[in-house]
Amino acid sequence: MNTPSNLQMEALLAATRAREVGLTQWEIASALDASQSQVSRVLTGQSKRRSRLFDEVCKYVFSVGILTSNDAPPAELTEALHSVWDGTPEHAKALALVIRSLGVLGNAGPSGARNRNAGVVREVA
Repeated sequence: MNTPSNLQMEALLAATRAREVGLTQWEIASALDASQSQVSRVLTGQSKRRSRLFDEVCKYVFSVGILTSNDAPPAELTEALHSVWDGTPEHAKALALVIRSLGVLGNAGPSGARNRNAGVVREVA
């Protein structure tokens, strides 16, 4: 049995996410100034190598629908996130960890003393 490559797994995750948020290949292609057939090749795992378009498709589908509540953060925050995120699920997890660790710093004052050690992030050598 053939094991899917990391690239194929990322494509599968992106395709699943696109379905979850109701994105069509046409919508993704239009947003990224690409063709529907190119997006289809990415989302079906037919890409033989990582490309700029592959990364853009993944980044786009994982960014859509994240901020849907009325309490969406300011545009400055979302622009900063988009400027540093490489579009992969692994990088999203790493960035989320960094953001949550900043929250721990905010809880170090008197009102947050009970949570001082919650979610402590240790530096990896």
